[in-house]
Amino acid sequence: MLFFYNLTIRLYSHLIQIASLKSSKAKQFITGRENIFERIEQAILPGQQHIWFHFASLGEFEQGRPVLEKIRQNYLESNIVVTFFSPSGYEVRKNTPLADHVFYLPVDTQTNAERFLKLINPSMAIFTKYEYWYHYFSELKRQQVSLYIISGIFRKSQPFFKWYGGLHRRMLECVSYFFVQNAESRLLLNELNFKNVTISGDTRFDRVYENAQNPKRIKEIEDFCGDAPVFIAGSTWLPDERLLAALAQRNNAWKFIIAPHEIAENRIRDIEELFPESIRFSDLNTASALPNTMIIDNIGMLSSLYQYGEVAYIGGGFGAGIHNTLEAAAFGLAVIFGPKYQKFQEAKDLLQIDAAFSINDFDDLISVAEKLEDEKYRRECGRKARQYVEKNTGATDTIIQHITNS
Repeated sequence: MLFFYNLTIRLYSHLIQIASLKSSKAKQFITGRENIFERIEQAILPGQQHIWFHFASLGEFEQGRPVLEKIRQNYLESNIVVTFFSPSGYEVRKNTPLADHVFYLPVDTQTNAERFLKLINPSMAIFTKYEYWYHYFSELKRQQVSLYIISGIFRKSQPFFKWYGGLHRRMLECVSYFFVQNAESRLLLNELNFKNVTISGDTRFDRVYENAQNPKRIKEIEDFCGDAPVFIAGSTWLPDERLLAALAQRNNAWKFIIAPHEIAENRIRDIEELFPESIRFSDLNTASALPNTMIIDNIGMLSSLYQYGEVAYIGGGFGAGIHNTLEAAAFGLAVIFGPKYQKFQEAKDLLQIDAAFSINDFDDLISVAEKLEDEKYRRECGRKARQYVEKNTGATDTIIQHITNS
């Protein structure tokens, strides 16, 4: 199985090279790793020890951020290295003050893992939710470096629990401790005879709760919203935006803010075609009049936008899966999303307590929107969403207490 794993890694690297000819994200993946070891050698003092955090992408960074912040506070003398697999994480957080160094993670080969760990000399490693890399995990175990998985989530459909998942189970054997989100994850690990597991919950709750207590004010957004009720659509894709454009035409009393998942110029233009009476956030200062729809054409603002909303639509539910519902819920917004939410426990929980709504088509969206026009009902949905977030905070303290006492 290791032969096929290594073959897959090499094949993936070749495919990324080909994709980089047309894809800017794939090109960033390649160029960001050029001369990576030379750059690490120049940045890090020989023999200097580090606490290593790895995140797949931006979402995992925000999820693990509360733990990163606590480690930064509690280990003042320690240096911290953060790595990302995806450009969407690295390009946004490459200058984070929470880390001493931020790098792309070199591709998972035995040679790369040995060389990388020799350079950063980790005292511990912390991975958030996803990302299981055989050679990095094996080398950490060989060097007897503690490896923690935080906000872990496991499902029966994953390779760990299949007959062919022997190599994946060997990766789990390298983990010092699992902090998982729910009882199902612990049970699945227990069935494989892993007892080093605690149900800590999801650190995202801590992150979004803290953000909702101290949101960053955005005067331009306040001026745009005025006294109108505001419908905020976050991390949207084209199928989401087509539905929302039709809804906006029917709801003139509402203001709409569209924050797409990707902000490439062609994506913004697609949205402008759907919403001809709209304005980009970057054009606000030069506008003589404000339409009812704003398009956010920057990254990093969404988590603060929800403070101005009454209802949130979370994109991705007509594609691979919905994005972050908790940011909106923490601000007390009723939440709407598409049909592909089953992999997200928080979405299922919000549906169960009548704080969220799943739609399959435009008729569903209209039906939900009409319900939420009732201010009393809308506020009650939002109250339930906010209480759900508050109830599930505390994962960070559980994790930190265990790591500190280990």
